[in-house]
Amino acid sequence: MLAHFALSEMLYISTKESAPMPNDNHLPLGISKLDKGHAVTVWAPNAVNVSITGEFDDWSDEGVALSQKEGGIWAGHVPSLANSQQYQFSITSESGDVLKRNDPRARLLTNSVGASIVYDDDYEWPQDSFSMPDKKSLVIYELHIGTFHCKDRDDNGVASKPGTFQSAIEKLDYLIELGINCIEVMPVNEFAGDFSWGYNPAYPFAVEEAYGGPNGLKDLVREAHARGIAVVLDVVYNHFGPSDLHLWQFDGWSENDKGGIYFYNDWRSDTPWGDTRPDYGRSEVRQYIFDNAMMWLDEYRLDGLRMDMIPYMRSVSGSENPDDSIDEAYELIRWINSEVQRRHPEKIIVAEDLHGNDFVTNSTEEGGLGYTAQWDADFVHPIRDVLTQPEDDSRDIAIVEKALMRLYSDNAFCRVIYVESHDEVANGSARLAEEIAPGNVDKDYFARQRSVIAAALTLTAPGIPMLFQGQELLEDLWFNDKDPIDWKRKQKFPQLHQAYQTLISLRKQCPSLQSQDIKVSHFDQENGVLAYTRGKNIRDDSSSDTSDEVMVLINFKNQTHENYQVPALNSGQWHCVFNWYGGYHDPHTFSGFENGHNEKNPNLVLNLENYQVLIFQLGH
Repeated sequence: MLAHFALSEMLYISTKESAPMPNDNHLPLGISKLDKGHAVTVWAPNAVNVSITGEFDDWSDEGVALSQKEGGIWAGHVPSLANSQQYQFSITSESGDVLKRNDPRARLLTNSVGASIVYDDDYEWPQDSFSMPDKKSLVIYELHIGTFHCKDRDDNGVASKPGTFQSAIEKLDYLIELGINCIEVMPVNEFAGDFSWGYNPAYPFAVEEAYGGPNGLKDLVREAHARGIAVVLDVVYNHFGPSDLHLWQFDGWSENDKGGIYFYNDWRSDTPWGDTRPDYGRSEVRQYIFDNAMMWLDEYRLDGLRMDMIPYMRSVSGSENPDDSIDEAYELIRWINSEVQRRHPEKIIVAEDLHGNDFVTNSTEEGGLGYTAQWDADFVHPIRDVLTQPEDDSRDIAIVEKALMRLYSDNAFCRVIYVESHDEVANGSARLAEEIAPGNVDKDYFARQRSVIAAALTLTAPGIPMLFQGQELLEDLWFNDKDPIDWKRKQKFPQLHQAYQTLISLRKQCPSLQSQDIKVSHFDQENGVLAYTRGKNIRDDSSSDTSDEVMVLINFKNQTHENYQVPALNSGQWHCVFNWYGGYHDPHTFSGFENGHNEKNPNLVLNLENYQVLIFQLGH
C-alpha cells in the first residue's frame, strides 16, 4: 500500500527555496502541516516532472519541483506554503504536455473548476458526551443540504443559492421536536457547480464549498451531536465525476482513451454515469477509497456512512451475473467494513444494494460484506405499489404482510425501511402523495390518508425506519435540487405533522417496536383490513403484567366497517395510543370497543373508519 512513505529517503528540490526536512518517518499523501510550511505528496506514476505552484509563489510557471520516489510518488517540502492558500500541481506527461491538476486529496477547493486550498485541520471540537443511539432505536431522516433549508429563492420559489450547513443547523431543533435521532445527509463532496444531488463526486476528499466547506460540515456534526442527533453521510464509490474531474487522466497516461490511473481502462470502466468506475484492482486506488471512508469517520466524527449503489462496485453491469463480478471491489468493501467495526463498532455502514442479498449484511467472517444494514427494496417497492393503486380492490394486503415479515441475515435491524428516499421521489417517480393524487396533493383526502398509512407501516414494522425530508409535511411533486422544502406546509397540515410526531415517539419509546417480534394476527383481504402485533409479554419479578405489546390495525379501503371483529390476542386491556382517520389524528376520539374482552366474546369489536390507522397498547 502507498498510504505512507519514508521522509528520510526524500530529496527536496526548489528553484526558489529550500529548507531542511523535519525528522519524521511517515506522512500521508496530500498536504501535511510541518513546523515550517507543508510537506506535499502526490501519486503520479507516469509523470515526467511534477511541481506545485500557488499563492505562496505568485503562481510562478516553474513552481516548486517535487522529487520522484518509489511507487510513482512525488514529494517535496514547501516552507512558504501556508494554511488557506490556493495551490495546484503542474504535471508534465510523457507526451510533454503540462497538466494543471488539483490535489486528489484536497479537503477544500475554491470551486469544482478552481484551485485546491490548504486546509490545516485545526478545528476545535468541544468536549462531547455524545454516543450513537442503539440501532434498534434509530429513526433516520434523509436530507439534502442544498434544499433542506434554503433561504435564497426567486419569486417562483426556485433556489437561487443552495442551502448550507449553517442553514441546516437552524432546523435541527425542528428535527428534535419531530423526534428524529439520526440524519442521513446526501453527498457533500465537491461536485460540479453549486446545485447537485451530490452523486457526481468530482473531488471525493473535498467538502462542497457552496455548502460551507469542511468546517461547515464539522459545525453541523457538532450541533447535531449537541442535540443527541447522529449524522450519517452518503458516499459514492461506484464512480467518480463525470464532470470537473481532475482525476481523469491525472498524470497524462490512459489506455483506450479512458480515465487513466484512477480508473479502469477497459470494458470494466463502463457505468450508468460514464466510463468512470474506479480501478479497484490497483492497490493505490483501493487505498484512496479506504482513506476517504476513514476520513469521514475520524476527521469529521460522522456516525456512519451509506454507500451508494454497491452493485455497480461489485459488478460491471450492476447485476448478479458472475461474468461481470469485480472481485477486487468485494475485497475493498470488506476491508472498509472490517476496519470500521474494529475502530468504531458503534458506527453504522449502510449499503444501497437493493438485490435482496443476505451476504451484504452477513459478517465478513462468514464471507459476507459486513454492512450494518441495507436499504430494503422488498419493503419500499411493494408498499408504494399497494398504496398507489387507484382502486381499492387492487390493493393486495398479502403483499403488505410479506413486506412486513422480510428479514436479512435473520436480523430485522439489518434492513432500512422507507417509502420515500431521494431515488424513490425522483428519476421518473414522485412523492408518494403525488403518485396518489397527481397535481392535487394539497386538497386530496386519499393522499393524506394513505401517506399516513405508509408512515405507520414504516415506523411500526421491524427494521430501521427512514423518512425523506418533507415527507412529514406532505411535500408534493418530486425531489429537485433547486426545489427547496416548503416549511409553511407544517402550518397547512398540522394534524398530519402531529401524526408523524406521535408515530416517531411510539417507535422510540415502545420496546416492542424495537424488537424483531412480529405476528400478523388478523388478515382480511376482502375487507382490506390487516392487524399485526409487535413485542412479547414481559413480566417483572412480582409476576405482574408489564407487557409492552402493541397492535397495529389498518383499514386499506375507502369504506367503513361497523361492528368489525378482530380476534383478541390475550386477556389484557388494550388502550388506543394512535388514531388516524378523516385527516385527523386524535387517539382520544376513539370511543372504545363495542365489546370488550370477555369469555363469551373473546374478539375485539369496533367500528372502523375508511383508511383508518389504529395502534393499541396493552395496559400495565
